[in-house]
Amino acid sequence: MENIKHRRLSEFNNELKLKGFNVFQIEEDGNATRVYSRKDFYKICLTTGKSKIHYSDRSFETDGTVLFFGNPHIPYSWETLSTSYVGYTCLFSEEFLNAAERTESLQQSPLFKIGGTPILHISEQQREFLNTLFKRMIEEQKADYSFKDDLMRNYINLIIHEALKLQPSENFHQQRNAAGRITSVFLELLERQFPIESADRPLQLKTAQDYASNLNMHVNYLNRAVKQVTGKPTTTHITERIVTEAKALLQHTDWNISEIAYALGFEYPTYFNNFFKRLTGTNPRALRMEAV
Repeated sequence: MENIKHRRLSEFNNELKLKGFNVFQIEEDGNATRVYSRKDFYKICLTTGKSKIHYSDRSFETDGTVLFFGNPHIPYSWETLSTSYVGYTCLFSEEFLNAAERTESLQQSPLFKIGGTPILHISEQQREFLNTLFKRMIEEQKADYSFKDDLMRNYINLIIHEALKLQPSENFHQQRNAAGRITSVFLELLERQFPIESADRPLQLKTAQDYASNLNMHVNYLNRAVKQVTGKPTTTHITERIVTEAKALLQHTDWNISEIAYALGFEYPTYFNNFFKRLTGTNPRALRMEAV
């Protein structure tokens, strides 16, 4: 296709790939958190002020102190609404954290997974404690301690566990049987297809059969496992994720409808329009106009 359009990469990607993490005061972040883009790192932000966070196809308006968890597979952008805005940001790759031999993917955490709770309101007491952790991370980042990476991983995990204490326990149930493991792998593979970065590289895996073939298993086996664990068919998960990405592309890019349709794997724009209207009750152009 002509006039190929790409999403911008965050300026922190290259630095993060060299050492696996970075932590800094929020004032140093500039416009990075406001750019809707593909980012190759996970992000944890502790911020105090008024802002609006666009996360996938949802928006959250916050006032006060919040703890935000950004997933590199889920597009987001940030609008600062108040004149006074302070806090800290920690960036890290999954490879960096996985060096500690985590047993499950970050994408399955209720803090990072799509449909999870990426934004938590923090009390003053919790803010003071978390501020201390971020300050220590900044200090240790500058030090020459031989086991600095391990120490940073411990701080990141401590912040994650503090946040999980605020989550309803039913939101963190982990399936340990075979069906649970298959479902976990399927959901992770599904998320790896997104976000769509370029209109000339369309979605590769579009059906339950595509995913089953990629995972080297029979589609019926995959369908049974996913339905058993989540209560929803494999096709429903795929469809919902494509709709979520379609909404994000319509709201946060200037790609035309044909480019979005092609990027999402639809041969003709009319197929995409019918698909979108069937699932959302509105057409793509109308949704884009609402977002303007």
